[in-house]
Amino acid sequence: MITVEGITKSYRTRKAVDDISFDVAAGRVTGFVGPNGAGKSTTMRIMVGLTRPDEGEVRYAGIRYSDLRQPARLVGSVLDARCMHPGRTARQHLRATAAVSGLPTGRAEAVLAEVGLETAADQRAGGFSLGMRQRLALAGALLGEPQVLLLDEPSNGLDPDGIRWLRDHLRSFADRGGTVFVSSHLISELAMFADDLVVVGAGRLIAAESLEAINARSETVVTVVTDRSAELVAQLHVHGLTSETTGDRLHIRGTSAAEVSQIAFDRQIRLVELTETSRSLEDSLLDMTHASAEFASA
Repeated sequence: MITVEGITKSYRTRKAVDDISFDVAAGRVTGFVGPNGAGKSTTMRIMVGLTRPDEGEVRYAGIRYSDLRQPARLVGSVLDARCMHPGRTARQHLRATAAVSGLPTGRAEAVLAEVGLETAADQRAGGFSLGMRQRLALAGALLGEPQVLLLDEPSNGLDPDGIRWLRDHLRSFADRGGTVFVSSHLISELAMFADDLVVVGAGRLIAAESLEAINARSETVVTVVTDRSAELVAQLHVHGLTSETTGDRLHIRGTSAAEVSQIAFDRQIRLVELTETSRSLEDSLLDMTHASAEFASA
């Protein structure tokens, strides 16, 4: 559905986006991740025509965004949850947004119900919490019944119930054939519903692949405690496995607890402790982006 090809954007001597290319598939949720200053917001602004790239282009089903006759009917976006007049009510904001976009103003009632704001329809947006503003901004993106949702940190300010609602809503949107491209710093949350990830750092693309493929990079470590460690190490070597020793513990990489247990059982080696751990998606992504982080902890 979305093709981003070779986009580059510089501000004076700094390249905010440096020759980034990736595809976003229909019917899937694609997470957009990277440290602060990685170029995520600039990329998303380029994707909806708010920033002009120095090079490259973005196409939706083969059509440039600037050439779409009614972009709101194809792409719904939320890049800033504060993009509303504080003196307008939620209903007034949505009706005005619909009118400007050439959409039926009657859609305001439907999307207010869809995001759970029907009881706050006549409240002024200036009095909304950040979470309520996020819902109102999403309602605005849904006005045109788009095929694509582009959302920049949509869970910011939402309580746990709101985050679950958002996750289920975006997953359902994609399952119905829609395309979701969402940036987030909540990696563990993205891992619960994303299909693919686009990872950037220092304005450059680091990875664009399925969540499953990135998770496969997370190495599993089996930790063993036994009073016959030398014999177990020898048997592991026979099976092509190596281990590291820390105190009285053996750490074996690239295997599973079940395999190590079977090797020990076959040789009647008693195991005092057997655990299996794997690195989280967050750890893997931090490793991928650490070298490009603008602000990194020691």
